[in-house]
Amino acid sequence: MRQIVLDTETTGLEVRQGHRLIEIACVEMVERRLTGRHYQTYLNPERAIDEGARAVTGIEDEFLLDKPRFQEVVDEFLAFIDGAELIIHNAAFDVGFIDAELARAGAQYGRLADRCNVLDTLLMARERYPGQRNSLDALCKRLGVDNSARDLHGGLIDAQLLADVYLAMTSGQVVLDLGFEGGAETSGVRAVIAPLVLARRPRVLRASEEEVSAHSQRLDALDKSAGGQSIWRKQELEA
Repeated sequence: MRQIVLDTETTGLEVRQGHRLIEIACVEMVERRLTGRHYQTYLNPERAIDEGARAVTGIEDEFLLDKPRFQEVVDEFLAFIDGAELIIHNAAFDVGFIDAELARAGAQYGRLADRCNVLDTLLMARERYPGQRNSLDALCKRLGVDNSARDLHGGLIDAQLLADVYLAMTSGQVVLDLGFEGGAETSGVRAVIAPLVLARRPRVLRASEEEVSAHSQRLDALDKSAGGQSIWRKQELEA
């Protein structure tokens, strides 16, 4: 299965108030493994960024003046995601903005749902962790995903973190941490479809005190059932 983890940044929160996309970022997974291919572009929204959005993303209006408009990159963006399952956190937000941009680009582009199935990790998290905070930062903390590089909201780092979170939620497997360097202030990248390079060694996830205690209790129960040291206790002592 081909999956695309997608994140966007926008000029504001309400698409119905005419707010626009300022960044699209995607990372590709095939059979639950990052392939090293990604797509990222900043966009000229042809309007000012709200102060709140500017504070969250660190992206300034001046930075976007020479960036392409959505209709200039729509074909390459759709070619990258076409036919894949999209993994998006709070998908209604991103899909709403992308659909609005597709409508502006022309009726021939249709809607995102015409091309891709969409999986919303926010809805998934709410089912799995009811009554808890399920923002991307909260999920990273809960699942042991290192988000220390996320000083500001940026599409590419957020997409990669979401890939880690999705894999952790669905199988307990956390993908290798692919460190993205730089931010909106320094990067002039328009669009990239290229291999990513590992910036540091994979993290080792160690058992918590609660998990160690539960493991020990389980071994005690096995010992009692076996009338002595179970094979699992012997293997632990020999390790």
